[in-house]
Amino acid sequence: MAYCRPIMRYISFYVKSEADVQELVSDVFLVVWENRKELPAINNFNSYIYKISKYKALNWLRSQKIMNVDLENIPIEIFANTCTTPEDDLISEETVNHINNAIEALPSKCKQAFKLVREDKMKYRDAAEVLGISVKTLENHLALAVKKIRSNLK
Repeated sequence: MAYCRPIMRYISFYVKSEADVQELVSDVFLVVWENRKELPAINNFNSYIYKISKYKALNWLRSQKIMNVDLENIPIEIFANTCTTPEDDLISEETVNHINNAIEALPSKCKQAFKLVREDKMKYRDAAEVLGISVKTLENHLALAVKKIRSNLK
């Protein structure tokens, strides 16, 4: 289940309800299971599973008759599902709040790019494919995200 938490985090970009997110994650893994005979032909499983997740979430939103989803208003907790070390425990709550606020201030595409590359450790090519943008555009989003986070933390 190495993909469970990252996929849950990714779907939560689109869907707010934790119960619905869990249901959609189950649907994603069901699709993977149903298509298991085709898996050897898939060159990039990361991209494959993230695309399934994206389409499941978007289809769910369409079924809920939600016309527009403003990702700017969806809070993303960057440290939600991370394990901490003793060194990490020394970071003050105030610093964590500043970092979260800086990330929340990012535009939605920058926020998604930052999360996929920096937290989910996806390769640039894979993250660009998941977001439906070029690698160069992804690099621009990441550069802008880092620049805005740095300036916000000063």
